[in-house]
Amino acid sequence: MTAPLAVRSQDDVWLLFTVLALVGVGAVLTNAAENALVASAIPGELRGDFNGLVRTAIESTKLLGPVAGAALFTVVGGPTVAALDAVSFLLAALAFSLIRVHEPAPTKRAARDWWAETADGLSCLWRRPALRSLVLVGGCAMTASSLRSTATYALLDTGLHRPAALAGIIALVQGIGSVISGLTAGALLRRLPAHRVSAIGLTVCALGSLAWVTPWLPVVLGGSLAMGLGLPWPLISAMTSVQTDTPGELLGRVAASANTLIFAPTGLALLLGTAMVATLGYRVQLLAAAALLVGTGFATGFRAPAAPGSESPTAAEPRTIAGDDAGR
Repeated sequence: MTAPLAVRSQDDVWLLFTVLALVGVGAVLTNAAENALVASAIPGELRGDFNGLVRTAIESTKLLGPVAGAALFTVVGGPTVAALDAVSFLLAALAFSLIRVHEPAPTKRAARDWWAETADGLSCLWRRPALRSLVLVGGCAMTASSLRSTATYALLDTGLHRPAALAGIIALVQGIGSVISGLTAGALLRRLPAHRVSAIGLTVCALGSLAWVTPWLPVVLGGSLAMGLGLPWPLISAMTSVQTDTPGELLGRVAASANTLIFAPTGLALLLGTAMVATLGYRVQLLAAAALLVGTGFATGFRAPAAPGSESPTAAEPRTIAGDDAGR
């Protein structure tokens, strides 16, 4: 994170992209470890609440971070902001190191290549239809969100005839919805199956996307609140189910695979959304996002959840693999 300190001209911009790529890699590694840690430290019945609070904390910092960063950049300049950002990562690493939790020691296993280890996580995820469905639903939700986000400035310019600065207000309203969503996710997951919570979230998001098609600012702001409220629910449902239904020895790999399947499509969706807004108009992509959300939500909401232990004939294989490894 100190690399931005070396940026002095446009010829050094590649350093920023390098830092962003490394941050992305670090986020995947941290998330996999975090999910394994949550499974060890948080009782199963409280994981929905915990994941909701985590999402609330993330969304709250998203609201405050850009404003604080812009203010600091104006007052003290870019290099100081970069240094403070690097310090924040070090403090986060220190905070993780201070966590004390009793977790089983990793089992000794024969050396295997990276792909074989990764394949175990993907295989475990794919052989559990209910879990796989929730993860794919999360990916669809993020894809639709990316399609919607690329329409923001076209909406402001063409649809509302408002200045681009209003995007900050839209982001603020959506962030408020996400904070509310995180605080309520645990209660919903205690009362409803995870696939129903996901379906509700997708439906709320779809209504928000449709609200953006209208030319009325109050309706658009209401749609922003709805999208912020609905989007976290399928994500929290998916990751809570990963933490609860995955064998402990595979949790890190399964969590990393799940996060990749959920968030990797966003890059392609952003490119597709950019092309659509330039060629078809922003309303078309908003309708496409709403159709994706409604279709996925309908399929998810009416799917009967698999009974525990009957998700797949081979669902127990990952445990057998781990058991074989432990006995070597």
